[in-house]
Amino acid sequence: MLTNRQFDEFKQELDTIIDVYKKEHSKQRSTDWKTYERQWADRLRTAIKKIKTVIDEAAKTVHITPLFGRPPNTSAKQKVLILLAKDLAQFSNRKMANLLPLFSLFDDVDISYKTIERAYSDPLVRMIIHNMFVMLVKKKGIKQADLTGDGTGYSLTITMHYRNVRDKGEAAKTNKDKNVPNPKTMRKKRKFTYAFALMDLESQMYVGYGASLRSEKAAFEAALEIMRECGVHAKSVRLDQYYAGQSTAAAFDKDTRVYVIPKSNATIKGCSAWKDMIKELISYPFLFLREYFRRELSESGFSADKRFSGWKIWQRRGDRIETATICKGVWHNLLWLGGNT
Repeated sequence: MLTNRQFDEFKQELDTIIDVYKKEHSKQRSTDWKTYERQWADRLRTAIKKIKTVIDEAAKTVHITPLFGRPPNTSAKQKVLILLAKDLAQFSNRKMANLLPLFSLFDDVDISYKTIERAYSDPLVRMIIHNMFVMLVKKKGIKQADLTGDGTGYSLTITMHYRNVRDKGEAAKTNKDKNVPNPKTMRKKRKFTYAFALMDLESQMYVGYGASLRSEKAAFEAALEIMRECGVHAKSVRLDQYYAGQSTAAAFDKDTRVYVIPKSNATIKGCSAWKDMIKELISYPFLFLREYFRRELSESGFSADKRFSGWKIWQRRGDRIETATICKGVWHNLLWLGGNT
């Protein structure tokens, strides 16, 4: 039976084991950029062809009660299409409103930039975007999935980058440097918003996606809720050390295999899934690490998202920030709906 003392001794050797694994398995991969650009262009063309159909199907599940007053000039479906196109083009509200005539899809729409901004908080628009995400996962037929998960942040200012802030926050905890920004203070000032994505390793589609202004952990919990709504069962999941705790293992089903690197203060106490993970790590460390490092796809997925639709959110209200963030997850799945070619 494994004891805490044996686990503590193993943790002291774990960094060395990881270094050895990386040296043995690290390979310099050369990217064929010509092929990559062609595949990306093909996926984008396919996504654009399917986007109106997906919006129509998502809107069918939203039942609208007629309201009194003047009917809006623009339907909820048109607003969804405008927001997704705006995210793709990375335009401001005013620029998007002024350039609408250039888009043949919007030849019957004439709206102001204020209407575009308000669309981010329109309940019907938000429901359709949510339904689009769920429908895209179900269209792909993902039921049982080996997952990788990671969080990131989208800047709410043009001067802050999420990865730099997160690294400085960790440095502040370690070094107690007064000159390093305090992450709690920065959250109050809304420097960035959090996003968390659970990706299916086979299809590279997001099966869970959450956004939160409060914390990355809150975005993670939101992603779990959407994953369950999509009807996806996690066969296995890979997460970074921020989630290396017993509570994370307990968040998934008891038969889900969890791959995380335990923190230095971790113990063997916890649920059966946590104990099984510790035993597997100690018994077969290199096989465990091979599975764990498959989570690199999460980092590359967020990197591709930010290159595609930008790293900044321009909205200021909380609900509008959340809508703008979820749009990025929808675009990711639209691009991968046709396959991982």
